[in-house]
Amino acid sequence: MVEIIEVNEENIEKVGLFCKKSQKKEQGYQNKLKWIKERFKEGLKYHLLMVKERGKEFSRGFIEYIPGEFNWRGIEADGWMVIHCLWITGKAKNQGSGSKLVEVAINDAKEQNMHGVVVLTSSKCDGIANNEIFEKLNFKQIEEAKPAYELYTLQFNKDAPTPKINPTSIENIKKCGKGIVIIDAHQCPYAQTIVDPVGEWAKNQNIPFKVITYKNCKEAQQNGISPYAIYGVIYNNEVISYCYPRRGQEIIDKIKKLN
Repeated sequence: MVEIIEVNEENIEKVGLFCKKSQKKEQGYQNKLKWIKERFKEGLKYHLLMVKERGKEFSRGFIEYIPGEFNWRGIEADGWMVIHCLWITGKAKNQGSGSKLVEVAINDAKEQNMHGVVVLTSSKCDGIANNEIFEKLNFKQIEEAKPAYELYTLQFNKDAPTPKINPTSIENIKKCGKGIVIIDAHQCPYAQTIVDPVGEWAKNQNIPFKVITYKNCKEAQQNGISPYAIYGVIYNNEVISYCYPRRGQEIIDKIKKLN
């Protein structure tokens, strides 16, 4: 049996979030928890996919979306609903569960008389939804940002303004300074698993290290470094990681190869 439940201010402490759900005391989870509580007032919605297995209910996926004015991606999408995250795991994959979650966002956008639904996808980054599920639901690609991202929309109103990926530039990357710079926003709890080991290694190697944490959606939207906005690793004025690695050691190994 599959059930979709909405997580909100009233039940979030009881039902929890999907990512890092077994590590709720870790800093990354706590950062996300604080971040999402502040976003509820901006219209963010978070739905868990609950699946009954062995007589018990387990969360096996989720969707997070927010009105475009308040989105935390490097995109402009006022009047649209923006999907931040879509993730399905375990036996729930390939069972139509992802489509059911996306349909929740679609219906919500229609109820709010929005122009449609927007999502930033990636065929190259683990942890970011790829385009396959959205194409099945008649989303259309309207833009691409190499090397890793695509922008898809499902448009309700033919006269709606077209969402767009905000520009990035070498100049904005250079403003970050020398050494290792990690972009964060607390929207993803996995960021801390990169920040901690890379920061410790940089300290031991006497390499300058800092974390730039975006404090609000406008900073994320206009970040000028990456369409994904909430994560990136810059080393000596070059973006060396657009996608979350499985371990911080992968970033360290990349930097070693560059030296």
